Amino acid sequence: MGYQTVYDRSMSDPAAFWADAARLIDWDTPWDQVLDSSNPPFYRWFSGATLNTCYNAVDRHVIAGRGDQAAIIHDSPVTDTKTVITYAQLQDQVARCAGILKSLGVTKGDRVIIYMPMVPEALVAMLGCARIGAIHSVVFGGFSSRELATRIDDAKPKVMIAGSCGIEPNRVVHYKPLLDAAIDLAAHKPANCVILQRPQEPGTLTPGRDLSWAEAMETAEPADCVPVAATDPLYILYTSGTTGQPKGVVRDNGGHAVAMAWSMKHVYDVAPGEVFWAASDVGWVVGHSYIVYAPLLLGCTSIVYEGKPVGTPDAGAFWRVIQEHRVSVLFTAPTAFRAIKRDDPSAEHLARYDLTGLRALFLAGERCDPDTLNWAQKILGVPVIDHWWQTETGWAIAANCLGIEQLPIKPGSPTRAVPGYDVQVLDDEGEPVKQGDIGRIMIKLPMPPGCLATLWGNDERFVQSYMSIQPGYYLTGDAGYMDEDGYIYVMSRIDDIINVAGHRLSTGGMEAVLASHPDVAECAVIGAADQLKGELPVGLVVFKSGVNRDKTLILKELVDLVRDQIGPVAAFKTVVVVDRLPKTRSGKILRGTMKAIADGKDYRLPATIDDPAILDEITAALSAIGYAKHD
Repeated sequence: MGYQTVYDRSMSDPAAFWADAARLIDWDTPWDQVLDSSNPPFYRWFSGATLNTCYNAVDRHVIAGRGDQAAIIHDSPVTDTKTVITYAQLQDQVARCAGILKSLGVTKGDRVIIYMPMVPEALVAMLGCARIGAIHSVVFGGFSSRELATRIDDAKPKVMIAGSCGIEPNRVVHYKPLLDAAIDLAAHKPANCVILQRPQEPGTLTPGRDLSWAEAMETAEPADCVPVAATDPLYILYTSGTTGQPKGVVRDNGGHAVAMAWSMKHVYDVAPGEVFWAASDVGWVVGHSYIVYAPLLLGCTSIVYEGKPVGTPDAGAFWRVIQEHRVSVLFTAPTAFRAIKRDDPSAEHLARYDLTGLRALFLAGERCDPDTLNWAQKILGVPVIDHWWQTETGWAIAANCLGIEQLPIKPGSPTRAVPGYDVQVLDDEGEPVKQGDIGRIMIKLPMPPGCLATLWGNDERFVQSYMSIQPGYYLTGDAGYMDEDGYIYVMSRIDDIINVAGHRLSTGGMEAVLASHPDVAECAVIGAADQLKGELPVGLVVFKSGVNRDKTLILKELVDLVRDQIGPVAAFKTVVVVDRLPKTRSGKILRGTMKAIADGKDYRLPATIDDPAILDEITAALSAIGYAKHD
């Protein structure tokens, strides 16, 4: 069946569509209703059914005779180690981890916070929670003590599982002192902490509270899988960059398992036994969905990579991993490929490796500029698929679904809505906009399985944040348009649509033009306050390595390029060169923070920022062109 046929069926009879998809999962008891619509906007999938997500991700593959297949390959250039864990070995480790939690009094519905680096034990801990029906909440390793404390107070974990340290290319990140400080700050005190002592820097254990992971695993009594309701929470994931009271996205067990398994086959076109690599971190939604759950639910081999796209040791790092572990499909963020392109614009490192087994590259996590997509496609010679989704949805809203039918690629668009998602572009009054016009991108309810069920402990905030702008619709927070073929163009966050003398313009459109210049490695456009026109666009660009042309000439070319392709209406006149752009650890550019700097406003240091020192560099660069002035 082609894409349109599959999509139409998901719209006309969603209950039958997702009941068919649910055959990919083993259920303990069947559902009473595929879709429970009795309490909108709190829709529930597979009500009445029971299952265990860990059983589906681990045990059933062992029972089926595939225990010797690799489940996890840990590749860590920062520690110069590689480890392969088979499904049978994973089953033993996960059962023991679940046994540790049981011995500490953790039962179904209790919360466990996991604060770990990119090591296999992070996956074991997540699956160990799922095995006994506990709810895990992974906090990105190295998050500040204050941000970790807010999550402790919101989730109220009975136990915490943490690594003693994380390892970056040039430094060791001290996790254990951060963990201790967070518990001191938090009003809620977890009863116990299980600490993975890494040899690079073991932590000091607190007597009576802390246990050694290794010692506890040796003596643990393996625990069996506990059936839970399909509608019971599997995990809480706090949205990155949260300040004040965090927003804990709740994912259920049943709908999540179905969506993950279905998407592996139909979006990514991966088969059981193949090697799938999501080059992300377990602390982010991509890591939850496509390092841990989706690959293992389908019976694939998942790569856990503790390194960087460049610098561990060079811009050929990804190519080595793909060749060495025979990766079939790679999924990463556009920022990773921009970093590779910046350091190795001619892809000279690629010549050293054999990537004939790689079938496709998927990019997501931020808007993918056409230049990066075209460059990746040119050097790799495989389909490069830009797709769009969010922490809240847990999997792709729009994608070129390779497992159904590969549609023509249009650089700049994540293609069309994935089956299950009724995506519409509406104006401020809730009416559909004309083709090609920018509006709010909304999803008509109900959303498909796997999307957020609510926010942890805060149904009211869930409705207010996502469902109140337009009744019957989920607010994505993104702005964009659809073309005549139904292709979706996500141009920017709604907040990044700037108003220049009454004209609504997308900063994303200007960024795409700047990124097309041969000397630009990456860029950002912000709307800076202007007394006359309301806002004016300001471009910040990072040049590719080795660019030595006259800077003034390049800046003039960039201004002319935007004026030519967007038009004089953009009033684009200002570009500044910077060495790097401020980003979150997941690679998102901090445009809002840069806008606050340009406007001379106070801002709170984002919790997820990769390197706070960079903001001083941005302030200096914007000051030099007349911005960043306090009143």
